[in-house]
Amino acid sequence: MLKTTVPRPSRWPDPLPQLLFLLRWLLLCTLVSVLAGTASAVFLVSLDWVTRYREAHPWLVLLLPVGGLLVGLMYQYFGQSVAKGNNQLLEEIHQPRDVIPLRMAPLVLLGTLLTHLVGGSAGREGTAVQMGGALADQLTKWLPRALRLRPRDRRLLLVAGISAGFASVFGTPLAGAVFGLEVFLMGRLRYDALLPSFLAAFGADWVTQAWGVGHTHYAIPVVPSFSPSTLAVTLAAGVLFSITARGFVACAHILVNAFKRFIAWPPLRPAVGGALLLAAAWLLSISAVPDITRYLGLGVPTIVAAFEAPLPWYAFGLKLLITSLTLGSGFKGGEVTPLFFIGAALGSALAWVLPLPVALLAGMGFVAVFAGAANTPLACILMGMELFGTGSVGYIALACVVAYLFSGHRGIYGAQVIGEAKHPRLGRETGRSLQHLS
Repeated sequence: MLKTTVPRPSRWPDPLPQLLFLLRWLLLCTLVSVLAGTASAVFLVSLDWVTRYREAHPWLVLLLPVGGLLVGLMYQYFGQSVAKGNNQLLEEIHQPRDVIPLRMAPLVLLGTLLTHLVGGSAGREGTAVQMGGALADQLTKWLPRALRLRPRDRRLLLVAGISAGFASVFGTPLAGAVFGLEVFLMGRLRYDALLPSFLAAFGADWVTQAWGVGHTHYAIPVVPSFSPSTLAVTLAAGVLFSITARGFVACAHILVNAFKRFIAWPPLRPAVGGALLLAAAWLLSISAVPDITRYLGLGVPTIVAAFEAPLPWYAFGLKLLITSLTLGSGFKGGEVTPLFFIGAALGSALAWVLPLPVALLAGMGFVAVFAGAANTPLACILMGMELFGTGSVGYIALACVVAYLFSGHRGIYGAQVIGEAKHPRLGRETGRSLQHLS
């Protein structure tokens, strides 16, 4: 029998390369943290002002078509090189080619603020991630020759920028770090980016807080102990959350293609989308739906209310349709906060029929719908821990895992590559579906 010998690692490896790696990335991630954390702080303060101004002047929603046209014109004449948004960052991680243009950061910032000023239903994550990734990538040009990055290092820097943006805009550094590692390759993690991702996420979150910017707090005061019945209810809720995630992705995908097919000139798409949103808001305002403004913008007050008492059964569906129309037509912003709204509203409504506390169901939906739509279950479990505490982590984890498993391979990030299928029988479906949604 032929014997094979495996080389034994040195008992005392030279620590110098590891030390140099640590110091190098500590310096790089400090720069990324300052840039991304400061950008997120400016963005969050500006977004809060814009939201309060719109709420104080409700007539601004009448400018939805005008706001959409302005966003479209801005990207048509100044932003075609960065129009792919989040997907452009993911594509550069997979196949590094060109440095992300710096203009991505101010354009997505202005586009998102304008979207929220006129009442578009969009989020924050896409803006923060794009700003963090674009600013981080500039270091490949700004660094002195001694610190210049190789293509492999540039991938790690982009991951760090994505993690920093996500962590700082939500105040969830653990979730942000894992999100950057998990989002671009479905079913696998990139462990060589662990150190940059965690350093940048925690650093950016600290910088944002140092600027005096806070985040919304949620509470799940009552968590029942696990039993066969609560386990069954949790699994059933996870399936419903996955169906909702798939519905959002499908609806947005259909609208993206419809606007491209029927409207040739890109700036006109968000203008028409704004007109349709305005018409929908008017129709809903004269119907039995009270306070239609709660479905515009971020909708954070409604998310908070979902943890306190069951919401109407239709709330999640209205937010899903309005957000799909907003982003599908070409307005700017992220999908994550609207997905939080959709999930929390669905979970809250399920409290009418499922025997679990309303706050627990709202928290489960909050992260599980996002887990299914973004295909990032680990980041969502950690986000649940950071936002709601560890007491509910069992329910949160099961809901996220089931939502991820049943949501298929399509997601809100079209450039997401399938590293490993969720189940052998699902095959390796393409994940490239929403190239312009982010």
